[in-house]
Amino acid sequence: MDAKAATQGAATARAASGGRSEAASATWAEAGSACRRGAPAVLPFGALEQHGPHLPLSTDTIMAAWLSEKVADAVDGWLLPAVPLGDTSANDGFPGTVTLSFDTVRAIATDVGRSLKRTGFPCLIIVNGDWGNRAALGQAARDLAAGGWPVLVVDYPGLAEVASAVCETPAAGAGFYHADEVETSAVLALHPELVHMELAVAGYPEMPATLGSTPTDLSRLSPSGVFGDPRPATATKGHAILDALADRAVELVRSFLAGVAATGTGGPATTPVTPK
Repeated sequence: MDAKAATQGAATARAASGGRSEAASATWAEAGSACRRGAPAVLPFGALEQHGPHLPLSTDTIMAAWLSEKVADAVDGWLLPAVPLGDTSANDGFPGTVTLSFDTVRAIATDVGRSLKRTGFPCLIIVNGDWGNRAALGQAARDLAAGGWPVLVVDYPGLAEVASAVCETPAAGAGFYHADEVETSAVLALHPELVHMELAVAGYPEMPATLGSTPTDLSRLSPSGVFGDPRPATATKGHAILDALADRAVELVRSFLAGVAATGTGGPATTPVTPK
């Protein structure tokens, strides 16, 4: 394939996927075209962890991958395959949870970033789907930014506001959304075949003041793994939540990219994260 044909092929692929280029189905020539046009790389980072008796272990990856697609569509990004595992040691008390260490999450994100930088991509946008990843991804972003390569970590901006506006039930704790009405509605909107609403139960355990500041076994707090009440969840609510989060994420990413274009750096390496 010559350069012209490769460019045409990449343009066709972008049109078919809404503006983004998907790394998993692209060739190296198409990757080169994406670099030359300055496509920002977009990396979904998820987890494989318990989400109550009614949601799939891949819930966080499903949501991060969807939001990454919306971001990549909006900015003509280079969409990488989702990382399906994360730092989720708080859920180790539940079968099926597979957790990575802080250092492993940091190393994966850093290594991916370094590879993309060597290839010629201008920056990296990491869309984080799991609360447990936030510290490690933030450190990876700082490490890469210290080397002169801009990185933005997006972690469901405005989630608390969106949840309050859409949902009928309160969060189990301030900013804590897990297997509840928020996540259940989102998965109903994206993959309803994976949701077992007949098994959904409410769970409002007493939340310790040290949650998030010290290692916590969530299975000791909620035997079901649910924090909140998923029973009022609907796909309609899920679409409303997801669309609102996408609007906020795209706005944040565009601001970041404007900074990259203007100064060659992305400003702060990370954005404030919203626990989920």
